[in-house]
Amino acid sequence: MTGPFLTRYVGRTAVVALSGEIDMQNSPLVRSELLRHLSDRADLVVDLSGVAYIDSSGIASLVEAFQTARRQGTRFSLAAVSPAALRVLQLARLDEVFLLHARLDDAVTPR
Repeated sequence: MTGPFLTRYVGRTAVVALSGEIDMQNSPLVRSELLRHLSDRADLVVDLSGVAYIDSSGIASLVEAFQTARRQGTRFSLAAVSPAALRVLQLARLDEVFLLHARLDDAVTPR
């Protein structure tokens, strides 16, 4: 699958690195990628360091993945959130909902 992301695994944790603009055009691809890994019951870390812009559809994809992970008891977190993405998360007060890691390495260390 191609899209504005690159996915790799660190143990049982899927790390999905998003990049560029996460908007109406490509958020369905992002949503599909996040949910695909959660359907495998993998822990999920979303690396937002490369995100230049994220709109409400991109945020909705993150929220849906977060809710899915929570329902099934898997870990979900955001890592290395870019300033542009952080502003949107703060406006929506989602910085208080999501588990945020300053560095990707902090997010993928074993429990």
